[in-house]
Amino acid sequence: MSAAIPVRRSARAQAIGLVGWLLLTFVAAAAGAFASASAGAFYQQLSRPDWSPPAWLFGPAWTVLYVLMGIAAWLVWRRHGFRRAGTALTLYVVQLALNALWTWLFFVWHQGGLAFAEIIMLWALIVATMVAFARLHALAALLLLPYLAWVSFACALTLATWQRNPAILG
Repeated sequence: MSAAIPVRRSARAQAIGLVGWLLLTFVAAAAGAFASASAGAFYQQLSRPDWSPPAWLFGPAWTVLYVLMGIAAWLVWRRHGFRRAGTALTLYVVQLALNALWTWLFFVWHQGGLAFAEIIMLWALIVATMVAFARLHALAALLLLPYLAWVSFACALTLATWQRNPAILG
């Protein structure tokens, strides 16, 4: 954890910051949700491994993860601001963009191989974000652990589903 003096913000500024980080995170979620609006039927037609979760679980799981992610970014921003945490917060924003892109690759463009390569890059960016966050705010890094675990599972699920559906997922 950094020994730098924390940035002082009013309660109002902190609340606005929290709303802002959550809003940014949920904008990325909405971009993915827009792509997956008709994913249910497509997902049901895919041959999936026995260990794949039911489709209804994805929405609640991602909602919890997005809340934790937004809070994590806010904690880093609240303590250090953009000036002192620019690299960490930039990593966070880039991984958000990759998070949204995966849904388009898999559900809209049916590109299983690209989706798998992209989710591996997403996983690496989450790890990099966690390392950067840990240097600035230990709790922020810990709040990303469930996200890393879920994306680790999603990596395996993406690979298995792509391998089982080569005609549909290219």
